[in-house]
Amino acid sequence: MLHATPTVIEQPYFLVKRFGLVDYCTTWQAMKDFTSMRTEQTCDEIWLLQHMPVFTQGIAGKPEHILDTNNISVIKTDRGGQITYHGPGQIIAYLLLDIHRLKMGVRELVRSMENAVISLLAEYNVNAIGRIEAPGVYIGEAKIASVGLKIRKNFCYHGIALNVDMDLKPFTYINPCGYPGLRVTQTKDLGITDNLDIIALKLAQQMQEKLLHRNIKSL
Repeated sequence: MLHATPTVIEQPYFLVKRFGLVDYCTTWQAMKDFTSMRTEQTCDEIWLLQHMPVFTQGIAGKPEHILDTNNISVIKTDRGGQITYHGPGQIIAYLLLDIHRLKMGVRELVRSMENAVISLLAEYNVNAIGRIEAPGVYIGEAKIASVGLKIRKNFCYHGIALNVDMDLKPFTYINPCGYPGLRVTQTKDLGITDNLDIIALKLAQQMQEKLLHRNIKSL
């Protein structure tokens, strides 16, 4: 169970909750508990938060992509994908959604998540792209956001991580997302000066617009 008291922002179909800096395993368990207990009437939620330093290895993860943990914990998790790093200064949007109710397939959901980040960065005149062969969001050849999901009985959890203002060095201890030598970047290095709270709320707004296919009033 998460111990932080979230700020709740109500929007049509979604509750957006802000948790601050929280432990990965505690949050992961909370997502699983929420998904196990939800029904067809349960409101969908977006959780905005940061994690303390941790490597997470998806169900397709291969140990050879971990080059040096440097005493950072490695958690084998149930999301799709390979190895990635989470740490303070990275915004994570966990999506706890009924994809059947949203009438979305997994590919459309992933594209919507990526497009939310692309549209957010476009607000700052930054051109970002997605790649069909390598999910996530990229600035040129550098990755700025990673995607990973778990689908259970038409319900999803996990989500997308956007690098904002963090220590990027731990990414050099792994092959990010299973790609040796993949460069990573963050909004701070692109000249974006808005803080994490502002960017997180803008991300939540863009996420809802892409998932609900409608304009959402400013948060």
